[in-house]
Amino acid sequence: MGAADAFKCYQCGKCMAVCPWTHVESVVFPVYRTPQSVKFGAIMSSEDTAEIEREVTEIYRCVGCESCTTWCPHGVSMPDIMRGIRRILVEFGSYPSELSESVSRIHSSGNPFGEPREQRAAWTEGLEVPAYESGMDYLYSPCCVPAYDPRAVKVAKATVEILRAANVSFGILGDGESCCSEAIRRAGAEEVFQEVAGANIATFSAAGVKRAVVTSPHCYRTFDQEYGELGADFETLHQTQLFAKLIERQQLEPTKALDKKVVYHDPCALGRGCGVYDEPREVLRSIPGLELVEIPHYSRDHSLCCGGGSGGAWMERPKGERFSNIRVQQAVGTGAEILAVACPYCLQMFEDSVKTMDLGLEVKDISELLAEAL
Repeated sequence: MGAADAFKCYQCGKCMAVCPWTHVESVVFPVYRTPQSVKFGAIMSSEDTAEIEREVTEIYRCVGCESCTTWCPHGVSMPDIMRGIRRILVEFGSYPSELSESVSRIHSSGNPFGEPREQRAAWTEGLEVPAYESGMDYLYSPCCVPAYDPRAVKVAKATVEILRAANVSFGILGDGESCCSEAIRRAGAEEVFQEVAGANIATFSAAGVKRAVVTSPHCYRTFDQEYGELGADFETLHQTQLFAKLIERQQLEPTKALDKKVVYHDPCALGRGCGVYDEPREVLRSIPGLELVEIPHYSRDHSLCCGGGSGGAWMERPKGERFSNIRVQQAVGTGAEILAVACPYCLQMFEDSVKTMDLGLEVKDISELLAEAL
């Protein structure tokens, strides 16, 4: 996995130049140098425990943002190389304890927080969201974060409000569904990913799911690109894609003005990972009174990662090493009042940064803004 990519590398250094770690002065080497360095730097060949620990730390700096892949002249996928190396580290038990705990929780409880599986649909209390039935327009899969996190649950509720306003029939699988497991695959826990993903695919198939709409870009990429390799046979849309379609068809008509300046952050998994850049902006531009601005030089495929991918959301980073701190400062520099996101990880990471840095910036998911305008 990723070995062939390593041999494509001719050490031009582009990956190091575009890596988000170049924004962090305290880190000398961005992630793990170049793919060629990885090829010749066999981590487990060292007998020096301290050296091994340092190298493992470097390997787990990569958050899978795909910036290196996007700009590599040969299309080398550094995240795939990292995933291959991390598989070896997981097999040896030499990986961060925060990730090990999350892998165990997903395996046992179906979510990275270790919350009870039977509480996965608790966010629907009072909303009367039906169980998915074959023939419905969509299965709605909200992601673990909106299902369990008290702040992010507002995103799932806003999505329900929007789908109902558009007269879309949908349902959920509740505790029948587990985490998509994208993050633990990128952390190196391939065996657990295969097991959990296989169970999800079997559940979706038994329920007759033909189309799914998801809140998380990570679920979107995993369902759309990776579950298919395991035999899944259903179409997946990120919710911003569906919202844009519904607005174009006039099934949704935002009429309430939102007189705010808004800057949109492109999530790595949705943008560089899946090529979805326009639909989120189309949704925002459809809202009366909303002024959409961009972060100069760091928008679309140049977007700076929030730091939450590949398990990064579950790892504690020192204050000076948080991409989210840098990103919210970039957003503030545009004069925007609201930072709009389309990913639950981005929502969490940016809100934490705004609070700790005491910035006068609101962070909202696009679904929340659209729901307010209906």
